[in-house]
Amino acid sequence: MSERRRKPDDVAVPPDGAAGAGFVHRDPGSAAFWDERFDRDFLPWDLACVPEAFIAFAGALAPCPVLVPGCGSAYEAQWLARAGWPVRAIDFSASAVDAARRQLGEHAGVVEQADFFAYAPPWRPQWIYERAFLCALRPARWPDYAARMAALLPAGGVLAGCFVLGASTRRGPPFGIEREALEALLRPWFVLEEARPVADSLPVFEGRESWLTWRRNGRSTASFRI
Repeated sequence: MSERRRKPDDVAVPPDGAAGAGFVHRDPGSAAFWDERFDRDFLPWDLACVPEAFIAFAGALAPCPVLVPGCGSAYEAQWLARAGWPVRAIDFSASAVDAARRQLGEHAGVVEQADFFAYAPPWRPQWIYERAFLCALRPARWPDYAARMAALLPAGGVLAGCFVLGASTRRGPPFGIEREALEALLRPWFVLEEARPVADSLPVFEGRESWLTWRRNGRSTASFRI
């Protein structure tokens, strides 16, 4: 586990906020946007540890294949790998991948540089872990997110993690999503099984994160094109 911890008086703000002044890249759909922020260690979304809700959820499951998209520093992938779970953590930012591989050390091989929307994992994931990935995508990409999650997971698999809820803003990330909009987005392929608050959110997400567990139904995604 990383020894870096954010001081209590640290102020975390979205990358397009005041503390982000001076950044060259402003399009979160570009890997260069994230490379620049990792290279400058501007990581207001980085908890620097594994969320409590993740540990509680994983502790109730038998080990199964897990995919972590938009993994960032990949603390959760490290936790899973150390516990013997099959896991792949992906990010399209080369700088994020470098940071994750340094973090994981002997388990660095589970981290890959890849585009989630084109990535084919080496096995069928039973759990796809969400944290600060959906909210990093512009709303125009949300339907693609839902369809890709559904295509990757088998019936009975789960999409579970920390979702950033609340009104979406034009400026971001993070781009929040209203609970009703998220349910409408995922309902064609998923059933919501669990919803609970997140106790250890960072300031940038505080009051907006919920742990949600979505179970994949049996509906086909064949008619959906990404």
